[in-house]
Amino acid sequence: MITSLLLTLLLVLGVALLVPQVRRALISNRLLKVFRKILPQISQTEQEALDAGTVWWDGDLFSGKPDWNKLLAYPKPKLSTEEKAFLAGPTEELCEMLDEWHITRELNDLPPHVWQFIKDNGFFGMIIPKQYGGLGFSALAHSEVVMKISSRSGTAAVSVMVPNSLGPAELLLHYGTEEQKNHYLPRLAKGLEVPCFALTGPDAGSDAGSIPDFGIVCHGEFNGDQNVLGMRVTWEKRYITLGPVATLLGLAFKLHDPDGLLGDEKDLGITLALIPTNTPGINIGRRHFPLDAAFQNGPNSGKDVFIPMEWIIGGREGIGYGWRMLMNCLAAGRSISLPATSTGAAKLAARTSGAYSRVRVQFKTPIGRFEGVEEALARIGGNTYMMDAARVMTAGAVDLGEKPSVISAIVKYHLTERGRQAINDAMDVHGGKGICLGPSNYLGRNYQHIPVSITVEGANILTRNMIIFGQGAIRCHPYVLKEIRAANNSNLARASVEFDHALMGHIVFSMGNGIRSLLHGLTGGYLASAPGSVGPEVHGYYSQLTRFSAAFALLADISLLVLGASLKRKERLSARLGDILSMLYLCSATLKRFKDDDRPAADLPLLHWSIQDALYRMQQAFDGLLDNFPGRAFGARLLRFLVFPLGKSFSPPSDELGHKVAKLMLAPGEARDRLTAGIYMPASADEPMNVLEQALQCAVVSEAVETKLRAAVKAGRIPAQRDEKITAALKQRVITTNELELMGKMDHLRRRVIMVDDFPPDFGLRLRTEPEATTVTHNVEPPETGFTAIDSNKSTQA
Repeated sequence: MITSLLLTLLLVLGVALLVPQVRRALISNRLLKVFRKILPQISQTEQEALDAGTVWWDGDLFSGKPDWNKLLAYPKPKLSTEEKAFLAGPTEELCEMLDEWHITRELNDLPPHVWQFIKDNGFFGMIIPKQYGGLGFSALAHSEVVMKISSRSGTAAVSVMVPNSLGPAELLLHYGTEEQKNHYLPRLAKGLEVPCFALTGPDAGSDAGSIPDFGIVCHGEFNGDQNVLGMRVTWEKRYITLGPVATLLGLAFKLHDPDGLLGDEKDLGITLALIPTNTPGINIGRRHFPLDAAFQNGPNSGKDVFIPMEWIIGGREGIGYGWRMLMNCLAAGRSISLPATSTGAAKLAARTSGAYSRVRVQFKTPIGRFEGVEEALARIGGNTYMMDAARVMTAGAVDLGEKPSVISAIVKYHLTERGRQAINDAMDVHGGKGICLGPSNYLGRNYQHIPVSITVEGANILTRNMIIFGQGAIRCHPYVLKEIRAANNSNLARASVEFDHALMGHIVFSMGNGIRSLLHGLTGGYLASAPGSVGPEVHGYYSQLTRFSAAFALLADISLLVLGASLKRKERLSARLGDILSMLYLCSATLKRFKDDDRPAADLPLLHWSIQDALYRMQQAFDGLLDNFPGRAFGARLLRFLVFPLGKSFSPPSDELGHKVAKLMLAPGEARDRLTAGIYMPASADEPMNVLEQALQCAVVSEAVETKLRAAVKAGRIPAQRDEKITAALKQRVITTNELELMGKMDHLRRRVIMVDDFPPDFGLRLRTEPEATTVTHNVEPPETGFTAIDSNKSTQA
């Protein structure tokens, strides 16, 4: 009797689950109604952001079982012969021209001859195809050029990267009419036009979709014609890079057609237009002053400025599609330019901090051998190694045709934040050398400019808390987007079938990840999949990432199920989920880099440190998520058991590992060169960085001499006092004359390295009340919002 009852129950349950028509009637359709109620309300701008870009490796990470062989099979990103020549030629020459101290302290701008060189050599047209007169470079080449320039001058790097990122050229390439492309792209490529793009305004920053700027469709006068169909546009923008010197303004605004001149629809949506800045009614040219940076940045505005319909990007077909255009093109700035500038800063920090720590001596010991300094050097080296790996892999994805919207947010946030950490650590290592600005300070301006990259292209707080997981959960999840589309399908019969199919797949997917998460947790991840050809030194890392991918996919599903629409407001939970996804991606890039570089043994300390640090960060993100998850009495404890059944097992990188990372940064070598490859290394012997490199080389050679002297003093053979010690050492042949000359050279170079710039009491700027300072005429009453600058004709003297 009991057996029959159980069989009947199983039969009924099987029919309910396995027969689609029955399952839909009893389960799926009921859940569809609930799902429609809890589905977060998505605005049009949010929907267009979700639809933008492509899903790449982030989709595998969301799957819970990433296909590592697929990742490793992607070709290593490489530069073409032409791109290498451009880096070794014009880019190197540009860097030689740049003097960031002179640019930021005296000119507050790039010198005219530098601007002309940038235009003449096509730096503004790197992303423009050759058919339009551009260089037609790859995303990797774009990244390499910007990274190299940024290690020399932040001002020049920003000036070069903006025309090649989110701006008129990028938008024209994808959405412009043939007439617009043929007219503007050759002019942009040759530098005949200087572009800027105006999106952000006083009332629309991170919430750029709420821009109040508007255009009204109407007839007006243009080029003598009194009845041209166009728009009267009113706007106020700020923070617009290259705005003060731009000749071509890209503008985002909401277009309205109250008189129905284009059709029945009155509110046409966000629209983009290209407007020459000499158009009557445009106010442009004034500058902001972002943290002592000298790149051109400023506000612009216009009131009832009439422009013809032909100036809309894409023509009339582009009306209302502006937000979609922006979201699809945003990957360039997020995934290429900003990661490149941040990586350039980190590489500069790594190169100089390692050398300085070997040259600078305190308590008769190079400071790089103090454990506290080793800790900072290890962070700089490990972060830089992972940053460069993510930069290259992401640029390679773009070159494969991807528009990785979620990944672009990951690298924008994490590389700018790690760049900030690297510069902060470098400043700590350099101490007074870092904080005293002057021509010989190679770090100070980078330290000042780091917050700029933190702020632009989506503020980092917003990016971490709302975008990475918020967008990734819908775009990258194999079933959520399908369920949302089914729920929004007005055809109820079709919606029922689509939702049922997605729901069943989702249930199987979640159950599988729950089982895998528990199994991998019980076995320490060692049974998780990993490619067989990666080498024993890293095999375990692939297994641990597979384990965490399964746990992440499980918690992402549970979070979406439990929190539903409220997840948009649970920003800190979303941020922790985003952190886990981000660490999975950064580790993937790091492991791929090691494989693509043919697994150099010398790089293993950098690899181990960066991966172990990321695994520990992931563990902490899981822990914070579970500690704050709703329903802690039972649900959170159950989830914790599924993720960490044997407890937390990951620790930060050990002191010994940090010592190994610091050690390879303290001496010339292949690992140090690979870590800092691609930055500008000055050729002039008097350049501060070159002096530092000379001092490092000398310190390594002279260390053996200093060791002999210390041993002789300790043995009592020679006195400890400096002059007497040297005389006695020569007399007793402890050292040779050549070794004495080497020590003298080391003393000279060490002093040049540790000395900082000093200035006259007035910093070389004569008071404006002196007669000699009256050679430039200034306004008696500056504009209300302006400030009076020091006379730029009076140069600063070091």
